[in-house]
Amino acid sequence: MAEVRKAACPLNCWDSCGFHVTVENNRVTKVDGDPSHPITKGKICGRGRMLETRTNSPARVLHPLKKVNGKFVPISWEQALDEIAAQLTDIKEKYRTTAVLHSHDYANNGILKNLDQRFFNCYGGVTELYGSLCWGAGIEAQKWDFGNAWSHEPDDIFNSKNIVIWGRNVARTNMHFYEKLLEAKQHGAKLYVIDPLYNATAKIADEYITIKPGMDGLLAAGIIKEMLRLGLEDRVFIDQFTHGFADVVRLVDSISLEKISEMTEVACEVMTKLARVYGEKPAATYMGLGLQRYKNGGNTIRLIDALAAISGNIGIAGGGANYANLQVGQSFTFEELTLPERRQNHRRFSIMKQAEEVLAAHDPAIKMIIVSCGNPLTQVPDTHVVERAFASAPTLVVMEQFMTDTAMLADYVLPTTTAFEEEDLYYSSMYHHYLNYGPKLVSAPGEAQPDLWIWTQLAKRLGFGEDFDFSRDEWFQMVLKPLADKGLTLEKLKSQHTMELPVEKIPWHDHQFQTPTGKYEFTAQKEGHQGQLTLAVPDESKWENPELAVKYPYHLLTIHPLRSNHSQNYHLLASKPKLKVEIAANIAEGLGLENGDFVKVWNDRGEIKGFISILARAHPDTINIDEGIWKEFGGPVNQLTSSGESDNGLGSTLYDCLVNLEKVQ
Repeated sequence: MAEVRKAACPLNCWDSCGFHVTVENNRVTKVDGDPSHPITKGKICGRGRMLETRTNSPARVLHPLKKVNGKFVPISWEQALDEIAAQLTDIKEKYRTTAVLHSHDYANNGILKNLDQRFFNCYGGVTELYGSLCWGAGIEAQKWDFGNAWSHEPDDIFNSKNIVIWGRNVARTNMHFYEKLLEAKQHGAKLYVIDPLYNATAKIADEYITIKPGMDGLLAAGIIKEMLRLGLEDRVFIDQFTHGFADVVRLVDSISLEKISEMTEVACEVMTKLARVYGEKPAATYMGLGLQRYKNGGNTIRLIDALAAISGNIGIAGGGANYANLQVGQSFTFEELTLPERRQNHRRFSIMKQAEEVLAAHDPAIKMIIVSCGNPLTQVPDTHVVERAFASAPTLVVMEQFMTDTAMLADYVLPTTTAFEEEDLYYSSMYHHYLNYGPKLVSAPGEAQPDLWIWTQLAKRLGFGEDFDFSRDEWFQMVLKPLADKGLTLEKLKSQHTMELPVEKIPWHDHQFQTPTGKYEFTAQKEGHQGQLTLAVPDESKWENPELAVKYPYHLLTIHPLRSNHSQNYHLLASKPKLKVEIAANIAEGLGLENGDFVKVWNDRGEIKGFISILARAHPDTINIDEGIWKEFGGPVNQLTSSGESDNGLGSTLYDCLVNLEKVQ
């Protein structure tokens, strides 16, 4: 008999939806939205619905696999775990524990996924990754400016007079916010979208501003310059609650508005208009993650933050420089789960440059790589180097549900459960402030096991099994401990399936910032870093590298796909994916290309082939190829992207990428 159960989406995206999941005969048959969820209200995206296909796919890895003479053979869990544990013991004795690299990402955000850190800390400490392919430069930037990266709660949008969506296609990535934008417009708010691509969000805007990729910070500087000329700045906020404003004045005085217009390819009068938009408070800014995936990425976010601050739109209802909402995750005590004090050795590699660092590592060299919650052979930039590095490790262990590009390279593949086959708690670190409960709904197929079971079994073999001798409820209670005195308990969460967390709904309303000065910092007090704002531009641009720009005249973006959470769904789509090369109309006209033409896109790092799709109103000389595409479908696009780091060292330069293109006969 079919039963509809409440559940939660595990995908680490903006919305963190509530689900209604239909279960029949121990099988998930349908995934719908939960109408009672306070934010998502019964509507979910196609990626969420695909979790049914993912759970039931016949392509699931069902048994532990070991590569023998170049071919995978099924083995028992006992053999797999015994052999991996024996190698971990041998590595610890001969080379130190940092000869193990834990390569991971955050595509699924269950709270208990953090227990991987507990395992590696109790083992003694390994080589871990720092930074983020996704949003790291922007997080660090806002910590420099505000002391933290917090956003306004979702319904505050209805207090906004003007709304600026900057480099963020919420129609694709944040559908419930998109609905709120439509409602806010009905209430009289004006919507402005700034983006190199004319997307579904731009279509509902009162005004769409097209911009040269990577020049967003420079545009913010131009708007600031015009605000100061017109006297639209908030002098009370600036004088009482900020540090380093004189440095901003000197910066914008060092360049003409006409030069900014030339570099951003945005007209001067548009900057003047946007200065008035920001001056007409309250004006809310919602930034996307692509803005900061450049060498100048941190500085870009800081200049947009500065624009919001100078206009007095910080700490007021309907305002904000909204990028991430870390206060949601900061509600929990993750240290109780991860036990950082147990770490005896530690080494860190940049997540962007992990491949180069593996190849260069010594004292000790990398002897084992363990991959969890990730598919680095599609997601980490400069694919050819990544493949060489991961193949160089004597042992590669991949915890996975499917034979991804990374799993195909492994020595051991350990089959893991989907979200409906294990119990966990889920939250959004980017948008709303509700915690969701995801119960176990069905049994896992074959011998698939939760990550936690794998860590527990390995811990027993390595002599610290008592550190994992807890029930799931006990793990949950550890992390929820700070919320208990507010009446927010595990029992309440399980009963209601969603629970509002105690956050600041209008960040910085008291103008008490978490910076060294206690003020908003235009000039950051960061030891070892350049704390002043600059007029930096992308590394791969005609302004920074004119010779490269002649050789590779087109700017490549690699945005998130519509139907797949990164690389997770391509192999599950009903029809085999074809790699699509989306190009601006001027490129098509200049090269005589038509929709459907087969082309090669290349630069010094690699090449990729796909089929042309001409974009309406995209910024001139701009190309997009969606990220995450598996090798068998023509990807990954990271064959073209660079492994560089952002200016503050914590973000990627995935969008800082010039290419050329030609038709393949």
